[in-house]
Amino acid sequence: MRSEQAFFGVAALLFAASAAATVVWSASMSAMGGMPMPGDWTMSMAWMRMPGQTWPGAAASFLGMWIAMMVAMMLPSLVPMLWCYRQAVGEMGGARRDRLTAAVGLGYFAVWTVLGMAAFPLGVVLAAVEMQRPPLARAVPLAVGVVVLIAGALQFTAWKAHQLACCRAAPGRGRALPVDAGTAWRHGLRLGLHCSYCCAGPMAILLVVGVMDLRAMAIVAAAITVERLAPAGERVARALGVVGVGAGEFLIARAFGLI
Repeated sequence: MRSEQAFFGVAALLFAASAAATVVWSASMSAMGGMPMPGDWTMSMAWMRMPGQTWPGAAASFLGMWIAMMVAMMLPSLVPMLWCYRQAVGEMGGARRDRLTAAVGLGYFAVWTVLGMAAFPLGVVLAAVEMQRPPLARAVPLAVGVVVLIAGALQFTAWKAHQLACCRAAPGRGRALPVDAGTAWRHGLRLGLHCSYCCAGPMAILLVVGVMDLRAMAIVAAAITVERLAPAGERVARALGVVGVGAGEFLIARAFGLI
């Protein structure tokens, strides 16, 4: 019982700290405003270098906030999987089991860290191209609608169903797992990879709608958590797909001036 309380207490503290950091970061970025662009939209400051800041400094700042955001968004759905892992490794000293569980979590978030390292330069390049080419900037609202539409349609695919099933599968499936740090780390990496594949659609929506938008973060995090933990996860995923397709169609219609 004490081990269970400690585990969920640490998870709650990590969530609270990461959520607070994300809120502060989002508020500071929002206070700076954004850059108005042709096509009646505003470019996020997340892809820009602040005055007096070097590009390595900007990348490090973005990556730190990305990690905080990922912990806040993904931890609610990850905690049950980490608890299942603790049960699957069997009986052992509490400190050793804690270290193995931490190794799984570190492996999991290492995957999201690498994705953040890839997202920043890609966002910077796209932002630079959009600023230099007004016709491309005007097409961004339409492109956002297309991305949201595709992300919604992805929810209905067999590929999505397979990745979701992998994310929902209990570690060990009733058998004890090898209890060494290397296995725990690799298990976390595999879980992170499946999770990143499964979340490709929602994360694409977050990136194009607004990576620093707290409402978008909360909606995406809730969608990921519900489809991961709800008893009928696949049906939930399809329902979210309906919402995504509808939102994409609305954004496309608005981009064409039909709404």
